Amino acid sequence: MNSAFSGPTLELPAQLKRGLQAGHPWVYRDHVPRDFRAPSGTWVRVRAGGYTAFALWDESSRIALRLFSGERAPDASWIRERLAAALALRRALLDAETSAYRLLYGEGDGIPGLTVDVYGPFAVLVTYADSLDAVVPWVVSALVELLKLHGVVRRARVRDGEPPRLEVLHGRSPPRDLIIAEHGLRMYVDLFVGQKTGLFLDHRENRRFLGKLCENKRVLNLFSYTGAFSLYAARAGASRVTSVDISEPAARAARANFELNGLDPEPHEFLAEDVFEYLERARRAGTTFDVVICDPPSFANSREQLKNALRAYVRVNSAGLRVLEPSGMYAAASCTSQVSVEAFRGVLAEAAVNAKRRLQIFHDAGHAPDHPVFAGHPEGRYLKFIAARALPIA
Repeated sequence: MNSAFSGPTLELPAQLKRGLQAGHPWVYRDHVPRDFRAPSGTWVRVRAGGYTAFALWDESSRIALRLFSGERAPDASWIRERLAAALALRRALLDAETSAYRLLYGEGDGIPGLTVDVYGPFAVLVTYADSLDAVVPWVVSALVELLKLHGVVRRARVRDGEPPRLEVLHGRSPPRDLIIAEHGLRMYVDLFVGQKTGLFLDHRENRRFLGKLCENKRVLNLFSYTGAFSLYAARAGASRVTSVDISEPAARAARANFELNGLDPEPHEFLAEDVFEYLERARRAGTTFDVVICDPPSFANSREQLKNALRAYVRVNSAGLRVLEPSGMYAAASCTSQVSVEAFRGVLAEAAVNAKRRLQIFHDAGHAPDHPVFAGHPEGRYLKFIAARALPIA
């Protein structure tokens, strides 16, 4: 224990002890004494029923305290140890044909509120609260020491509606046409305007799993973004892949990714269209597919939006199932953290009833293994991915 610690000490409710001991890294503001004040980024010693830990205080976030260590207030060497441990795990998990991965998954790697994604020779850092500014220089220093990087950049937090911005924290800025490798496939990644930090790294193993089942299949990829699921399907020998995303630049990028991998784009479709409008048009035309992939964006950012999110999931999956061939394969995903695994299964059951199908689930997964989760922090698992056969009603 760090007996020389000179920062403030906070007494928390004793009932928090078991959860914090089990690895839950968050303390919400309503569990903190109302009169406590400190600048964001202040290290605080917290005590709960005899349990002691060191946390980072945030003055404005709903999460008032993020717990880092039960031993001492973190410093540069402590952060480097966590990064080195995270890197060792990734090197054990990832193959040599993959150059894009999540090096640091915040809470799952013991540095809550901060993620680092690696795209070849560049690292992208994201922070989720002002308080994390206190550790950013230590993280950058550790990244430069541990990896051979051309640059470390940070996705700056912006207000809703504003375009994302990159800050260069070390080295140089990445090119707009950066190419990464994933299980032997190559993809263009735009770290400046791409969703997430450029690519949905959490679906890497889901893409590989599903792709192997698409040989000679007609595949529909909804909310396709830059076509990562589509690439795996085409590489496996899908006869036709239709990629649908409302973004014209994303549709162009998907086509470019096919060409980058020597896959002839001509037998396939890359449509910039609203998914709901496309599905209604396909249903009316009697167009069907052997495989349908439905991976929409998050439909909720808070618990208050949960009911609306569940209704949206039912609606889109009902529509997706209606254009699926009898006994076809349906793959559905949800990245909405407020939607539990059980709730998502319920959504799919309701959607199947609407489409007059029965869903026979044969694969139920989450995010890739470079997104580890502590057993005491179930909120860390946000991604749900279910693959099923859509059987006719018996």
